[in-house]
Amino acid sequence: MSSHRRPKRPSRTRVTVLTTTAVAAVALTSHAADAAPKPTKTEVKTKVDKLYEEAERATNHYDAAKEKQQKLEKEIGLLQDKVAREQQELNQLRTGLGMMASHQYRSGGIDPGVQLFLSADPDDYLDKASTLEALSAQQLASLHSVQTKQRELAQERAKAAEKLTDLTDTRTELGKKKVEIQDKLKRAQKLLNTLTVTERQQLADTEQRASRSSAGRVDLGNEAAASKFGADALHAAATQIGKPYLRGGTGPNSYDCSGLTQWAYAQAGLQISRVTYTQVNEGPRVGMSALKPGDLVFFNNTEHVGLYAGAGQVLHAPYPGASVRYESMSTIGSFQFGVRVTG
Repeated sequence: MSSHRRPKRPSRTRVTVLTTTAVAAVALTSHAADAAPKPTKTEVKTKVDKLYEEAERATNHYDAAKEKQQKLEKEIGLLQDKVAREQQELNQLRTGLGMMASHQYRSGGIDPGVQLFLSADPDDYLDKASTLEALSAQQLASLHSVQTKQRELAQERAKAAEKLTDLTDTRTELGKKKVEIQDKLKRAQKLLNTLTVTERQQLADTEQRASRSSAGRVDLGNEAAASKFGADALHAAATQIGKPYLRGGTGPNSYDCSGLTQWAYAQAGLQISRVTYTQVNEGPRVGMSALKPGDLVFFNNTEHVGLYAGAGQVLHAPYPGASVRYESMSTIGSFQFGVRVTG
């Protein structure tokens, strides 16, 4: 007779080992499938350039807010000085009314009109025509002067309070933009750190060669500038070749893109605005085929600006880690338009 013995059941220990091994194998397979391949040097460079572009956009907003803050601080200072002067003038007017009341008291009693004024809101009081009829021309003039000065003072204080609120909001915006810029730059550096030492050195060498080659071996042709301002601005900017890019830099030791163009035109005798968003309005716009040396040229949705130098070259402050240099328009980004600053 055949045997009908049951197969031996695996031990609990063996089941646990097999289960653990299977789970580990699945996890390793899943991890291998999900793990993204290490980005190439070219891919890293592309992503870093994009982060620098985003950081430059945030920098433009930061610079605009910084400029607004400085303007508000100046306006608030002037308003506060004006409020102090008007308060002093109001005090003097009130002193004059007090002297008038004192004189009337010594002469036999205070005029009911002056007495009412001294004990009530002059705005409310002056609206009561029946009472005004009892006042002399001198008293009426004095009361009107006080009323006018009080209203002016209230208006100036309201303006100052509004600008102080605006200043607080601007400072908050500055803080947010600063954090955003730092985040973009940290992410760019983190990407660069994924490269090998050799790859990072190759990128650095490429930047150095680009800066060195722009110092004197760039063919700019012989195009004439559209104006003396443009020619002088371009000449001034060329003396800054090799100086480093710095967020918020306006010279003379470092620059961001719009800081360089503003500085260059200041040397030419023209004061243009600080950031790209306002520099686009410094003159008539021109297309690529009509560009002349010294024209402002805008890229990447007007986030970046440089000076057209001729022969398709732009003189600009590129991005962190780079220096002021000439560069082909074809490598900077998406060209938007040129602006001719005519003075």
